[in-house]
Amino acid sequence: MRDRASHVMRFAAVVAMALSLEAAAQDFPTRPIRLVIPYPVGGTLDIVGRSIGQLASTSLGQPIVPDNQPGATGVLAHGQIARAAPDGYTIGISGLSPLALAPHQYKSLPYHPIRDFSYLACFGETPLVLDVSADLPVRTIPELVAYAKANPGKLNFGSAGLGNAAHLAAELFRKAAGIDIVHVPYKGNALAMTDLVAGRIQILFDPPQTTLPQVGAGKIRSLGVTSKVRFPGLPDVPTIAEAGYPDYVFSIWYAMIAPAGVPAPVIARLNGEINKVVRDPAVKQRFAASGSALYESTPEACAALAQKEYDQWKRVFTDLGIQAE
Repeated sequence: MRDRASHVMRFAAVVAMALSLEAAAQDFPTRPIRLVIPYPVGGTLDIVGRSIGQLASTSLGQPIVPDNQPGATGVLAHGQIARAAPDGYTIGISGLSPLALAPHQYKSLPYHPIRDFSYLACFGETPLVLDVSADLPVRTIPELVAYAKANPGKLNFGSAGLGNAAHLAAELFRKAAGIDIVHVPYKGNALAMTDLVAGRIQILFDPPQTTLPQVGAGKIRSLGVTSKVRFPGLPDVPTIAEAGYPDYVFSIWYAMIAPAGVPAPVIARLNGEINKVVRDPAVKQRFAASGSALYESTPEACAALAQKEYDQWKRVFTDLGIQAE
């Protein structure tokens, strides 16, 4: 009898907790939400995060306040998010680099990408564009590969640093094409683009947002895009898969995260608001013009993507011989 009473009391406590969480979700939010953006104002993820936050705040009835915390390729900001109270009032914009690449770039991080976060939604991706300097005598990917094979070790490719997305996209292409090209790391893709325009490096994998102005001005040439399908802003530029490397696909994906332990009803509320924004045709069209394809996801699907990418890039770092710093 005593065991039965104890069981009933535990069950009642669980039910009471569930009802309490449901009530909290119905009331959420009752104050402004902080949106941590791990990058400087004006960057791609800053623009995406601010736009989604501004639109979602209308339905939520509370402002989503952007808080830019740049530094160490997003590592510092993600440490802040991981340590915040798990109540839904601190969220962050994230994605490929801090969640799947940084854990294999650095020996020590102030967070674990899987254990320390609640995944609210994965909501979009952006390809990179394979750009070459205007004075390089190639106009197609096969011509680039042929030129590189005829001149081993003489072509330089830039990136925003060792293990950065642009670096890895180039390394995967180098491996797929079987060419010998030399990595030149910079402190940001903008500096690499400056040297590409000047002809000091010959190859750069770059986001569409910063590629398009340079292509339009005739300062560089785009030979391919890393996505599964062509980028609407460069309709005549084939995918790298189309150009002879069918297994080559690379994209930078985005996610909204919160500290681990946020109540499920609060996660569901935030997920619903994020999905509502990204399914809007006008929002999709606006971001498609700059290269970002937006999509809906569940929290579970987003967490699964993060785990899959984390495992995949661990293998890639090992295969490429890139050591954690």
